[in-house]
Amino acid sequence: MTTAFSLFTSLRYDIDLQKVPSLDMRYAGWNNNNMSPFYMLDFHRDRILNAAIHWGFEPVVALLTGPEGLEYMAQKALQFLGDERKPQRVRIVLSPEGEISFVKSDAPSVPPENLLPAKLAAPRSTPELYEAKRDNPFELVLDGDSTEKSEYTHFKTTKRAMYDSARERASIQLGQRKEVLIVDNEGVIMEGSITTPYFWRNGKWVTPPVSLQYSKEDGCGGQCGTTRRWALERKIVEEQVVNSSELVDGEECWISNGVSGFIPAIIRL
Repeated sequence: MTTAFSLFTSLRYDIDLQKVPSLDMRYAGWNNNNMSPFYMLDFHRDRILNAAIHWGFEPVVALLTGPEGLEYMAQKALQFLGDERKPQRVRIVLSPEGEISFVKSDAPSVPPENLLPAKLAAPRSTPELYEAKRDNPFELVLDGDSTEKSEYTHFKTTKRAMYDSARERASIQLGQRKEVLIVDNEGVIMEGSITTPYFWRNGKWVTPPVSLQYSKEDGCGGQCGTTRRWALERKIVEEQVVNSSELVDGEECWISNGVSGFIPAIIRL
């Protein structure tokens, strides 16, 4: 029987990332500190590998395990991109049988401090050196319906009807600087439809908890995003449950993903 979904991740390809070692951003190491044009490629590999192990996609596990698996993904992506010089959003898809495919589209320029920030500036503060800039914030709205926690909200797969529906309810148009927060049936925030959210609580930035392994009971039901993992490992943010009832209109937040890095956002209720 053919499985009705594949595993995927979307990441940023940007040759300017190869300049990071020369920018004195020593805290920013990723890809085992290699000068890679792929934004957090090792974390993207890990998330697909973890999903493949969970679903029992053995051909994918064999392809992506170990340093050889990371190098395989990097070389396949470079072959696909050829001599591309502009920043790209690269979608990497792996079928249960281990077939790998790619889709690319132009990505906007992003300052290095928004891709690899030393800190996320507190609300109503001026960003310092190496802190993410607050230019052109997203509008962050709350979904008008709830979403059930499942394996498909914990792992990133091509079964994304729940996210598509939330974006449709929020009337988000292609290219619009707007994001919708996904909530469970108890009103707890799970994540964004294409981002991880961060909220200012008691003098620190917090993000909804995610269980290490899939669990219906533990965590808030969202995904362990690549930029989320990066920020948690550097103690830029902490995990904390956030209820939708706590949100305040005009509240300053941050959101992040593997293509655009860390993006300012404002709650609009």
